[in-house]
Amino acid sequence: MCPPDESPMTLRLFNTLTGEVDTLAPAPGEPLRIYACGPTVYDYGHIGNFRTFLQVDVLRRFLKLNGIPLRHVMNITDVDDRIIQNTVASGVTLREYTARFEQAFFEDLDALRIERPEVIARATEHIPRMVELVQRLAAAGAAYKTDEGSWYFRLAAFPEYGKLSKKDLSGMEDGARVDLDRYEKDSARDFALWKAAKPGETSWDTPIGRGRPGWHIECSAMAMEYLGESFDLHAGGEDLMFPHHENEIAQSETVTHKPFARHWMHVRFLLVDGRKMSKSEGNFFTLRDLLLKGYKASAIRLALISVPYRHQLNFTFDSLTDATKAIERLRTFHRRLAGGNFPSGENAALQAAARKAEANFLGALADDLNTAEARAPIFELVRTANTAMDEGQLRSCDRDLILSVLRKFDAVFDVIDDRDEEPTRRAIEWARQTGRESEIAPELLARQSIADEQVEALLAERAQAKKQRNFARADQIRSELAEKGIVIEDSKEGVRWKRK
Repeated sequence: MCPPDESPMTLRLFNTLTGEVDTLAPAPGEPLRIYACGPTVYDYGHIGNFRTFLQVDVLRRFLKLNGIPLRHVMNITDVDDRIIQNTVASGVTLREYTARFEQAFFEDLDALRIERPEVIARATEHIPRMVELVQRLAAAGAAYKTDEGSWYFRLAAFPEYGKLSKKDLSGMEDGARVDLDRYEKDSARDFALWKAAKPGETSWDTPIGRGRPGWHIECSAMAMEYLGESFDLHAGGEDLMFPHHENEIAQSETVTHKPFARHWMHVRFLLVDGRKMSKSEGNFFTLRDLLLKGYKASAIRLALISVPYRHQLNFTFDSLTDATKAIERLRTFHRRLAGGNFPSGENAALQAAARKAEANFLGALADDLNTAEARAPIFELVRTANTAMDEGQLRSCDRDLILSVLRKFDAVFDVIDDRDEEPTRRAIEWARQTGRESEIAPELLARQSIADEQVEALLAERAQAKKQRNFARADQIRSELAEKGIVIEDSKEGVRWKRK
């Protein structure tokens, strides 16, 4: 019998609040409580957004791999300045406008194999909780109402403001207000908690007046609703650190007098070819844009998580090509290993190599989620094991142990199992429905024009042609399949095929 090796590891994660790499663990007997900022559903998500969601996915997958139960909450911001402006301009209801982008977001999550959180909280479904929080702030003397009926947080009521972003806010102007949900100035201002209703805008009748919530109050209210007044980890992109997360801390801790979140995780920005991603630069990509160019969802996933979350990622098409090659190498190796017939017993050197690869893989992730360092030992193990198979040195226990290591790798990276056809099919269908069929890569249409069953039938015909020594027909079939993006691999284990 081949003994398993189970050794859970403790995660040490950089904490923006303390500036140190701290141990992240739940209270004894409790799940690890995580709040991660979700999408604002005013448009399709871009790859910079999904880099953050993917890095949070790596975090939760590693925690689960180590047996840590989770209570992960993600919000859906379905009311804010941009959404209000777009609904007014388009003449539809708030829910009609946001529903399609929310659906698209979850389709993109599924395409990238991002696990769903335990709780998904829409802002519009938590208005009473937000109103209650504004009332508590008013009672504490930290919120005030303006003549037009809006409510603002009084920054002077929270002397620790700036402790997360480490910004020097000593020169802030007392009483100055900012009405926008998002702003980039370093100067801090009293920010809107509740915005008085304007003609034509979606609004709610509440005890504090008719209006709608400000962006910042939404996350504080929903986080405390599901995770309590103080929880383990708050995560999001680094662009949210100031002012959004700083404002969350201020308004939450003012009423609770407790640490809002003990640990803060921020994912660095994504660049495209070394430049900030923007539509004016022509380097702005949604997930759907890349799928329509012919790239696979698994390659996009791997490319976006291969650079650790604390490092800025320079996204290039070469990186997608490299990720595609890496995944094909993993899948080919996995098929060869799982389908092979190996003698019983074990090879001591291979056993040691597999256990070392597993330890280094887990150790790299435990050390601040270093995904780059985590990949390296797995690919080294693939090289070593492939050589051993070529030389007839791999045994059944070696296969079992290596497959176990690959399962742990894929429990986090999730790229070995080929589920790429469905996201591509959905992207093509979406492009046709939205009048963007011209953006579909021609080779992608060719790949989609032949079903798996047709491939298998042609391969069976090719095998028969080779038996009959009709090599011209066999070569013709290979060429026909190649034109449709099907690559045939003849090996000692039999014929394998894959889509480019």
